[in-house]
Amino acid sequence: MGVDGAIGDEGIRRRGCSCTKDDFLPEESFRSWANYVQALRETPSRFMDRVLTRSLDSTELQEIKARSQHEMKKNLSWWDLIWFGIGAVIGAGIFVLTGLQAKEVAGPAVVLSYVVSGVSAMLSVFCYTEFAVEIPVAGGSFAYLRVELGDFMAFIAAGNILLEYVIGGAAVARSWTSYFATLCNHQPDDFRIVVHSMPEDYGHLDPIAVVVVSIICVLAVLSTKGSSRFNYIASIIHVIVILFIIVVGFSKADTKNYSNFSPFGVRGIFKSSAVLFFAYVGFDAVSTMAEETKNPGRDIPVGLVGSMVITTAAYCLLAVVLCLMQPFQQIDKDAPFSVAFEAVGMSWAKYIVAAGALKGMTTVLLVSAVGQARYLTHIARTHMMPPWLAQVHPKTGTPVNATIVMLTATAIIGFFTDLGVLAELLSISTLFIFMLVALALLVRRYYVSGETTTADRNKLITCIVLILGSSIATATYWGLSDNNDWIAYVITVPIWFLATLGLRVFVPQARNPKLWGVPLVPWLPSASIAINIFLLGSIDGPSFIRFGIWTVVLLLYYFFLGLHASYDTAKESGENKIGDGWKKVEEGVVSTEAK
Repeated sequence: MGVDGAIGDEGIRRRGCSCTKDDFLPEESFRSWANYVQALRETPSRFMDRVLTRSLDSTELQEIKARSQHEMKKNLSWWDLIWFGIGAVIGAGIFVLTGLQAKEVAGPAVVLSYVVSGVSAMLSVFCYTEFAVEIPVAGGSFAYLRVELGDFMAFIAAGNILLEYVIGGAAVARSWTSYFATLCNHQPDDFRIVVHSMPEDYGHLDPIAVVVVSIICVLAVLSTKGSSRFNYIASIIHVIVILFIIVVGFSKADTKNYSNFSPFGVRGIFKSSAVLFFAYVGFDAVSTMAEETKNPGRDIPVGLVGSMVITTAAYCLLAVVLCLMQPFQQIDKDAPFSVAFEAVGMSWAKYIVAAGALKGMTTVLLVSAVGQARYLTHIARTHMMPPWLAQVHPKTGTPVNATIVMLTATAIIGFFTDLGVLAELLSISTLFIFMLVALALLVRRYYVSGETTTADRNKLITCIVLILGSSIATATYWGLSDNNDWIAYVITVPIWFLATLGLRVFVPQARNPKLWGVPLVPWLPSASIAINIFLLGSIDGPSFIRFGIWTVVLLLYYFFLGLHASYDTAKESGENKIGDGWKKVEEGVVSTEAK
């Protein structure tokens, strides 16, 4: 992959893993300082173009995919996807965050928090599945949003997708250290370097997390099918351990521990569910493997929905077992299940639990590594990120550069940052992205350029604005009001209901799914939007400040680099297709001059 060759008499270079300027900024706007200054002057017009331009399904499936030079290998079945889904999701969330949330936020009612999060995740799974079947490419939600909401919204989502994966991987890597310490009869900080001069949330340095991420990087680079086999074996062991915890845990259950079921009230349940959404993060990584799936129309729905049903059931049972084994006040925050077995006189069992947790977190890291690299690969194919990251190795069929870059960032964040900080910031990014995907599904079903009338388009916009507005108002009121206040909900909830009903009755669907479609449209995606936004209202203020800082960083990168690179790439693509100037081929709009 590090060899350059020549093709034909013109000596066109075919790059592998070189690191020249043209690998990172090959576009016309960056050929000289004069070109760059001119591009900056055109920023307003270029920005409006990117906001209004929407990609086509065929563009994502053919032209954009071809920019990686080599095809990803189609060798995954629905069976692989189910195990990838289980491996991607069941990890640090259930084994670490359950203890923290049960002890300090929700009490035994944490099981209801998992139900709320699970319903939200399942609604998002349905939305993802329709897109993944119709547009089976490595870009996942980035590709879906490019097609339906345009380049700019896709980029904002892309930045949060990458943040989600880096933070999620870092959180799991730090949790890996916690359970490894339990396995060795030590406290987690015994294996960390405590730097007292640094802030508390960033001063517990974790070298083991870096080592674990490095090993995962090697596995992810070598082979997707090989990763699938490893994940398959590890997940089987993981499922056996989970069954052990449930069966043996129920044998040690004490119903007295459920006497104070909801000590923190309804607010605690929803606040906990917003954070525990972290436990469901990972299924979107499975959608990025659509490009490597043998039969997307059959395999993706079975794989995604099947793995989510299994996961949700397992989470609820594990949460019930934990709170029945110990009073919630005594639950350990770092390794709750291991300590719970020790508390009921089964010290030997804590080693089985810790080993199972380590297996689970290892598979989560592996599937996350595979998924995040494919996201970054597809983003780089559009040149919003350097195209060097889009290169696929000709032998392994994996995106080596993207994998190494993403996991390096994961290792750095995991080395410094505390799990609590990571979990809440991760939930914001994830809920935001899932909300956008549900919104994009509504647009996909009810709007087709050139076919939807102006009147129907305006009705669609009105209904979507009301759905979003009422959902945001409900979430804001929930976040700011007292427990007993309910008056505003009498206004906001009926507005959401009437807006969704209006969309169902007054706006005809412009497109029907070809292979598999979300049922109960528009109710299901509208409910997904409402629940995701509502859960956002339960997250603390400092996390939103960190989210805002990250968004500002994204916008600075976009306006100074990403916008101009993607604009030039789209322009060049349009000229290649039409030969008579750029006619916004990505939007499907070709002027009469080109006909």
